[in-house]
Amino acid sequence: MPELPEVETVRRGLEPYVRGRRIARVTVRDARLRWPVPASLAHDAADRRIERIARRGKYLIVTLDSGDRMIWHLGMTGRLLVLDPAQPLVKHDHVDFLLDGDTLIRFHDPRRFGAVLWWSRDENVHPLLAGMGPEPFDPAFDGDYLFRKSRGRSVAVKNFVMDGHIVVGAGNIYAAESLFRAGIRPTRRAGRLTRADCARLADRIREVLAEAIERGGTTLRDFAGADGASGYFQQELSVYGRDGEPCRVCGTLIKGLVLGGRASCYCPRCQR
Repeated sequence: MPELPEVETVRRGLEPYVRGRRIARVTVRDARLRWPVPASLAHDAADRRIERIARRGKYLIVTLDSGDRMIWHLGMTGRLLVLDPAQPLVKHDHVDFLLDGDTLIRFHDPRRFGAVLWWSRDENVHPLLAGMGPEPFDPAFDGDYLFRKSRGRSVAVKNFVMDGHIVVGAGNIYAAESLFRAGIRPTRRAGRLTRADCARLADRIREVLAEAIERGGTTLRDFAGADGASGYFQQELSVYGRDGEPCRVCGTLIKGLVLGGRASCYCPRCQR
């Protein structure tokens, strides 16, 4: 599933094409996504100008001049593509947004785990966004915050930072890489982290995610940016997916394990 850097890459790719543009027409070909596309979406969004496109966790939030919003979610295989309106349809092209100036934003999703939803201006907090932890680049997210949240927690630290109620965006790949850079073994209990550990880990989470965003995310399976180009941060991964390969720092063989049903890797020497 695309993680925060991939979604941010899509947001940045879309923004120059959609900001300030008016939606001329919405075409819904298949409303059967993870949550059904609202039947009134085409009517409600038509003739509205897009004020901005933001991101909250893995959700894209499109704010319209009416104050209403749309929530776009890529799911596992979703793609938002900027196309010429004459672009032929292919299988799994579910929703089109035709903008003034003949720009087409097309939502394509083979597995239909993504979403295109309406968020009324009368609804202060959308249920999908309620209870989410801070963004990793929010000043509220720092070592002191992690230290407070980790007290008394027996869960493995990797699962702890992957919990979207703690912080958004530290998905499986980036949690593994952040823990490697912080020198913390993924199996260590969160409650046993010191204040210094938490400060180091918070810094490394921000560092890894910022680098991944600048490099366009991680190339995995079906992910591609808004322009169709894949990310390439995967080329720089230190531990994720490298089970049995030598550590790039010390040469020790990387070990694999499963935590919370998710594959992970770590260096037995660099991570304690």
